[in-house]
Amino acid sequence: MTSTPSASAEPDFVITTRTFYDAIAEDYADHFAGERTKPRDWTVMAGFAELVSGGGGQVADLGCGPGRSTAFLAAQGLDVFGLDLSESMLAIARRENPGLRFRQGSMLELDIPDGTLAAVVSWYSSIHTPVDRLPSLFAEFHRVISPGGYLLLAFQSGDRPLTLDQPFGHPVTLDFERRRPEPMGELLGAAGFTLRSRTVREAEEELGESAPQAFLIARKPMAGLPGLGLGL
Repeated sequence: MTSTPSASAEPDFVITTRTFYDAIAEDYADHFAGERTKPRDWTVMAGFAELVSGGGGQVADLGCGPGRSTAFLAAQGLDVFGLDLSESMLAIARRENPGLRFRQGSMLELDIPDGTLAAVVSWYSSIHTPVDRLPSLFAEFHRVISPGGYLLLAFQSGDRPLTLDQPFGHPVTLDFERRRPEPMGELLGAAGFTLRSRTVREAEEELGESAPQAFLIARKPMAGLPGLGLGL
């Protein structure tokens, strides 16, 4: 089991990300209150939930923000909890979903025993992790997922980051990294996952999107079958 590092040991990008979301949490939650109007995205998550539900076990929604993805997964019947860096985001998540479990922490170093989760969901939460830290992030996901368990990764597809400067008038700035699905799939493979599906949809400009959206589902091989690529 690993423990969440002290603040003094945290990388600068983790501190910057927490500060950003602590500052904008309430405005962010209000702005994206209608995010369920993206039915194709929620269809991907619902299909993932159906895939996971047969095996039982806990699911971690890592980088859960105000908890709407956590609530959606719970509504699909999953035993899910949310984790986020931002205590301000978690306050909203707890307020809006009093029956669900949320905790503060970094997905880079999870206080979760090895191989104990049925699945991990990273719903647009890897987008603030520098590319050179993605291998260690995906290795951490692999560590906590049980053999045969699943990972859902959502992110914007592209080559250049989007920088938000002083959103909603708050004095904070953050880069939102855009990645190509192919190299992301390769990184997942290097971490020990088998890619099961890759979905990319075009941007919906009427909803304010400026880049395609990508969704990868990967599986940790069953015990005794590492690296065989059987897609089991």
